[in-house]
Amino acid sequence: MKAEEGGGAIVGVGKDRRGRESQRLSGGGGIDPVTRWAACYITRFSGILQFPPSEDMKRGVVRSSKFRHVFGQTVKNDACYDDIRVSRVTWDSSFCAVNPKFVAIIIEASGGGAFLVLPLHKTGRIDKSYPSVCGHTGPVLDIDWCPHDDHVIASGSEDCTVMVWQIPENGLVTAMAEPVVVLEGHSKRVGIITWHPTARNVLLSAGCDNQVIIWNVGTGEAMITLEDMHPDVIYNVSWNRSGSLICTSCKDKSIRVIDPRKEKIVAEKEKAHEGARPMRAIFLADGNILTTGFSRMSERQLSLWNMNNMEEPLTVNEMDSSNGVLLPFYDPDTNIVYICGKGDSSIRYFEITDEAPYVHFLSTFVTKEPQRGMGYMPKRGLDVNKVEIARFYKLHERKCEPIVMTVPRKSDLFQDDLYPDTAGPDPSIEAEEWFDGKNGEPILISLKNVYVPTKNREFKVFKKNILDSKAAKNTENSSPAIRSASPTPTIKSEAKLEEILKEIKSLKDLVSSQEKRIIKLEDQMSKIAI
Repeated sequence: MKAEEGGGAIVGVGKDRRGRESQRLSGGGGIDPVTRWAACYITRFSGILQFPPSEDMKRGVVRSSKFRHVFGQTVKNDACYDDIRVSRVTWDSSFCAVNPKFVAIIIEASGGGAFLVLPLHKTGRIDKSYPSVCGHTGPVLDIDWCPHDDHVIASGSEDCTVMVWQIPENGLVTAMAEPVVVLEGHSKRVGIITWHPTARNVLLSAGCDNQVIIWNVGTGEAMITLEDMHPDVIYNVSWNRSGSLICTSCKDKSIRVIDPRKEKIVAEKEKAHEGARPMRAIFLADGNILTTGFSRMSERQLSLWNMNNMEEPLTVNEMDSSNGVLLPFYDPDTNIVYICGKGDSSIRYFEITDEAPYVHFLSTFVTKEPQRGMGYMPKRGLDVNKVEIARFYKLHERKCEPIVMTVPRKSDLFQDDLYPDTAGPDPSIEAEEWFDGKNGEPILISLKNVYVPTKNREFKVFKKNILDSKAAKNTENSSPAIRSASPTPTIKSEAKLEEILKEIKSLKDLVSSQEKRIIKLEDQMSKIAI
C-alpha cells in the first residue's frame, strides 16, 4: 500500500477484498475523517454550485443561521380557496396580491378583465357567482395593494388603463365595476403596477409602450413620465426602501437604476444576464440589487450587484435549467429572499449577508403541484404567535393554497430576533412632498402585541370629472337662479344613494334567503325529532 500526506490527513491507496483499488481517509491534525471528507467534498463541488468556499467551509464548519431550519407547511384543504378560475394570460406577473385583510386573485373573465377580492377568512369553495372587480375591458395583467390602506388596490390591464379601487370593509357584496379613479396615459397594455413604499397616493405603472409613469392618485394626474430610457418591453420595476430610486429590468437584457424625479439613469448594466428569457431586479435594504435571470446556456441564475460598481456582480449562483421565470420576494427585516419559479413546484430561500459569499442558500420547500402564480403576505399580516416568518399564497389551476413558513422555537414568548420592527401602514410623507423632492424612511412598528388591521378609510380623489365640467358649463349658460345651485354634489349624492340602495337590496335578499334556509332546516329537524 502506498500513502500520500496532505493537509494533516493520510490518504491511503490500497486494494479491497475483491482486488479493486480503493481510497480511504484516516484522521490527522485533530480532525475526524468524516469532517475532513465533508470539507474536501464541499470545497471540491462548491465551484459547480458557484458558492465560493469560505474559511468555515474549508474547516468543515457549517455556517450558523437562525433561519437554517425554516419549516414550510401547506395548510389543510378547508383553509384553501377552491374552485377559482385562475387567469391563463401569458404574462409573467404573480397574478396574486395579499395584505392582512384580503387576498386578490386575477381570474378568467369573459368580455373583459376581472379579479377576485376575498377576505382572508373566506376559505373553502368559492361560488361561481361570487362578486368580482370587473371594470376593465381587457384582461387584468397585474394588481397591487396599497401599503398605506388595506382597502385600496390598483390594477393594470390590456385595455391600456390603470384603475384604483376601494374595497368595502367586509369585502364585496355585489360586483364592482366603478373604480375610484381611472388613470389614462399608456398607449399599450399595462403590465406592471407598484405603489410607492413611503409616500401616500403615489403609484407607478409601466406598460408595453416602454414607458414608466408615476401618478398622484389623489389628484388623478400623471406627474412623471419616463419615455426614452427603455428601448424594449420592461419586465419589472422595484422601488428602493425609501422610494427615492427605482430599479428596472428590460428585454434588452439591461438593468437600470433611475432617479425618477430627476428623470436620470444613475447606474446601468448591459447584459446583466445573457439569456433571452425575462429577468427580474429588486432593491435590497442595503441598496444592493438582486437579479434573477438566465445564462447563455439557459440556466437560471441569481446575482447580486453593488449599485456603485455594476461592472461585475458580487456573486452569481447557478440554480437549475428549468425555463420558468423566477419571481423574487424579499423580506428586508430578516434579509431573506424567497425565489419562486413560474411552473415550478418549489420555493427556494436564501439569506443575504454583507460578507462574501453574500448569498447563502438555506433550503427548498417542495410541493407536488406546479405554481401558476404567488402572493406574498406583508410582515404585519403574519401570526407571530405561531412563529411565522413568511406566508405565501400559491395559485394552482383551480385554487389558491396558503403556504406557511415558520421557525420552530420551544419558547412561547415573543421572538425579538425573528421580528425586528417592520414597516407599518402609515405613510411617512404626502405625495406632494415626494414630488417636491422630499424623501421619507418607512415608519416602523413592533409586532410584539400582534398587529391589528385598521378600519376602512374613505379614499378621496380630487380630480375633476369630465361630466362635472360639462355640467358646470351648462349651469353657466342657464339662468342666475339655477346657476346658484351646484349640480356636482347632486350627481355624486345620487350615485352614492343608488349604490347604498343596491347594497341594502342585496343584503335584504341575502337575509331573506338565509331565513328560508333556517325555516327549511328547522322543519327537517322537527321531522327527525318526531
